[in-house]
Amino acid sequence: MTADPAPIGVLPRLVAWRVLEAVGDGAYADLALEREFKRQPLPALDRAMATEISYGAIRMRRRLDCWIDRFGKVPALRQPPRLRWLLHVGLQQLLAMDRVPASAAVSTAVDLAKRERLASLAPVVNGVLRSAARAIAAGEQLPLPENPQARLALEQSWPDWLVNELWSSIGAERTQNLAAASNITPALDLRVNPLRSTVEEVLAAFAQVGVLATALPNQACGLTFLQRPGPLTQLPGYKEGHWCVQDRAAQTIAPLLDPQPGQRVLDACAAPGGKTTHLAELMGDKGELIALDRSASRLERVRENALRLGHTCIRTAVADAVALDELEKQGQLFDRVLLDVPCSGLGTLARHADARWGLKAEMLPELVELQRQLLEQGARLLAPGGRLVYATCTLNPSENQQQVQRFLQGYPNWHLLEPENTFWPSAELGGDGFYGALLGNSGGGGSTTGAGGGGTGGAVVGAGAT
Repeated sequence: MTADPAPIGVLPRLVAWRVLEAVGDGAYADLALEREFKRQPLPALDRAMATEISYGAIRMRRRLDCWIDRFGKVPALRQPPRLRWLLHVGLQQLLAMDRVPASAAVSTAVDLAKRERLASLAPVVNGVLRSAARAIAAGEQLPLPENPQARLALEQSWPDWLVNELWSSIGAERTQNLAAASNITPALDLRVNPLRSTVEEVLAAFAQVGVLATALPNQACGLTFLQRPGPLTQLPGYKEGHWCVQDRAAQTIAPLLDPQPGQRVLDACAAPGGKTTHLAELMGDKGELIALDRSASRLERVRENALRLGHTCIRTAVADAVALDELEKQGQLFDRVLLDVPCSGLGTLARHADARWGLKAEMLPELVELQRQLLEQGARLLAPGGRLVYATCTLNPSENQQQVQRFLQGYPNWHLLEPENTFWPSAELGGDGFYGALLGNSGGGGSTTGAGGGGTGGAVVGAGAT
């Protein structure tokens, strides 16, 4: 525990340090940061600094370790974890935050070491950061490998296996662009709830409190902030359900289904609910929208969002892949099915700073198999003439195009209703990476025999239906 109140300037760095420690122990970056802000309330500018240091240092972990290896007597991976993360806090400021004086980055890190039970290692913190500061001021760079994949992995702070995996599947140029985009702070986009407001009304309300935003092109209800606002929950229209946060790429998925008022719609992997509530709005909140997810805690967020936005057609249930089989046995069919399946998340690495370190190569085959099962199970629940969207937030062909082609080869009565949609993130355009395939059947459900009826109602399986 800190003995006495920390001086101004130390607190945002302390919050960042705690976030890095938590992520190092397996926590999600966004949840760790939210928890620290509740523990240590900060003014808006300090919150912004803590967020920038935290996410930046987590993304650039590999490069920061290389600087420690260069100037430390002990390699980064053998440093005590708390020391390693404190050095990352200081190095991130030196390398990426020009407005922070080098002296402040060094002195606050040393101060934190002394205050937070790391006093014996304060000289190490001082020595490593001062050496790095001098080298950076002199324009020195880390030595880079000649191999292009290894060089990209170090430059953009990616695991080697991930660079190699994408290099072989999507090519050098797209891998380089995706890696660069993953280290750019993503835009913050909103989707206006047309059942309660309009884009023009929301923009006008924001302007009255000095928040700058603009409408998104090619998105009927989308807008994006031109500058980072304060806490979103304090902005006009939040409590009234006039809008919700949703990336521009994610906003392209629900409209593919073209859900109509009065239809029966299934969102089989619903949490946290951005696409679920979008579907409800496109349906005019009329009909039946079943939202399933295997995580009860994440499904609670769907219910909270639906309540705030005023959507009454959504029914939620805790259910896994087995539950989809049970729905089929009950004879239930849906006019629209959304399968936003679990995936590697390679399109959202900028938004989820820790994801690149949590993902392992051995996870991919397991994900591909789970996606295959969900696609086949979900297809069997679609009424004849209905529409099914298979979506991911990855850009890995084995989880996207190859997955869909494999399905179509096995089920000849299914076909693509329009060309597949792929949204590639970029530093210029912003947005996550998303893939969506719109599929239809010419028989009924996913079976090759074409058996099945249309729009059959019934009870929602799984505990926790609401």
